[in-house]
Amino acid sequence: MKILLTGKDGQVGFALHKKLASLGEVIATNRDMLDLSDPEAIRIFIDQTKPDIIINPAAYTKVDQAESDPELASQINAVAPQVLAEKASEFDIPIIHFSTDYVFDGLKKEPYLETDEANPQSVYGQTKWQGEEAIRNHKKHIILRTSWVFSSHGQNFLKTIMKLIQEKTSLNIMSDQIGTPTSSEALADVTYKIVETIFNDPNFKDFGTYHMTLDNETNWYRYACFITDEAKRLGLQTLMTSKDIKPILTYAYPTLAKRPMNSRLDTTKIKKTFMLELPHWEEEVKKVLKEIIH
Repeated sequence: MKILLTGKDGQVGFALHKKLASLGEVIATNRDMLDLSDPEAIRIFIDQTKPDIIINPAAYTKVDQAESDPELASQINAVAPQVLAEKASEFDIPIIHFSTDYVFDGLKKEPYLETDEANPQSVYGQTKWQGEEAIRNHKKHIILRTSWVFSSHGQNFLKTIMKLIQEKTSLNIMSDQIGTPTSSEALADVTYKIVETIFNDPNFKDFGTYHMTLDNETNWYRYACFITDEAKRLGLQTLMTSKDIKPILTYAYPTLAKRPMNSRLDTTKIKKTFMLELPHWEEEVKKVLKEIIH
């Protein structure tokens, strides 16, 4: 099996590259090898490599920067998926595409279902939604929406907090945005299972959109406290404890792009379809912290 993987240097792409190697030949690309802002380059690359499946975790993820650079965000998050989907249709191969909680407005009181109406509130969310819609034009698609991704690789909230608690004596963190931290390793494990299922079942029919996060929920403030306590327990030398972290409300920390207040995604569908048990976010955070600290 020949797997075309985009964004191999990103958090999810990095984890996928490691995980998928046992399934076949992984053609793992980064920006230098495959410029997703160039539609013609994408077409040529796919024609040359002739993959059996395309996996696209690559995205323009600088949420605030996207507000002032909507063109590049659109090229990578909306146009590139459209081209990938067109080529997947042409070759009649499956495509797995990663998306985000930002396609929702975050106003719902319960976790979001796959069937809930999208209402993105930022350029990033809007372009990711357009990308989803483009992917849906190809029948053999899986869209995996996730949230609050972390890993030992790349930049993320967990690593930012680890850095700050070693440099500062106090922190203010938002307590009114809720969601579920999700490890790129867990996303890679689930993607592996999906790829295996698709190729082992010639009659596979369960294409569509799925929500994939870890179990349990939290807010950014409680998440920061958990990281701090656990990092200290593992022996990280810090200038503060979780008692030095103060909860604040979103309005006290204005950002260019609007964040969803509720990022919780209901994972019932993916668990049932692929017979999955998803770990709690706390367990995965402990694993990643251990990896970084030891």
